[in-house]
Amino acid sequence: MSTLLQAVEVCGIIAFACSGFIEARRKEMDLVGVFIVAFITAFGGGTLRDMLLDRRPLFWVEHQEYAILVFVLALLAWPFFTHLRSAVAEKIIVIADAFGLGLFSAVGASLALEAQMPIFICAMMGVTTGIFGGVLRDVLCNEIPMVFRRGQLYATCSFVGCWVYLLMELLQISSALALIASIVVTSAMRLLAVRLDLKLPG
Repeated sequence: MSTLLQAVEVCGIIAFACSGFIEARRKEMDLVGVFIVAFITAFGGGTLRDMLLDRRPLFWVEHQEYAILVFVLALLAWPFFTHLRSAVAEKIIVIADAFGLGLFSAVGASLALEAQMPIFICAMMGVTTGIFGGVLRDVLCNEIPMVFRRGQLYATCSFVGCWVYLLMELLQISSALALIASIVVTSAMRLLAVRLDLKLPG
């Protein structure tokens, strides 16, 4: 399970880093700006989670290869994203962000459960892990964070996906299956919300 969690975490880092790359390039930042925005997007949610759960060292400090991965990706992605059309960039951000949300939400809920937090706190920890990197990205790029806009469902998708994981764990279904189901539900729900313009009632 720990190997699967690490693999999911790496996928989440890549997904959120990609959304950070594109948003930074849309704001016409240089390579340093692109790296910083990608780094904060990829590691912001997990850092807050580790601080709240009192986990030391922080996950990206313990695994320095995560930070190196984002640095290398920034070097490779920077020239490519320079020529990306804005409509294409928007679609890539939505897709990358949806998968990052699903991946990090599931990991956050799993680590909170492992730390023997109360069940509702586990769900909230998953949501926090999933959304906080995107909040920091949008703030750095001078945008109203996506989660605070009255737009398509976002944090709600994370919350539902976390409960899928937690309920499957309570029913003693395979942890790996629960993790995958949570990721699929959160990501699919987010993409459907964008596609069908699903929103919470005003």
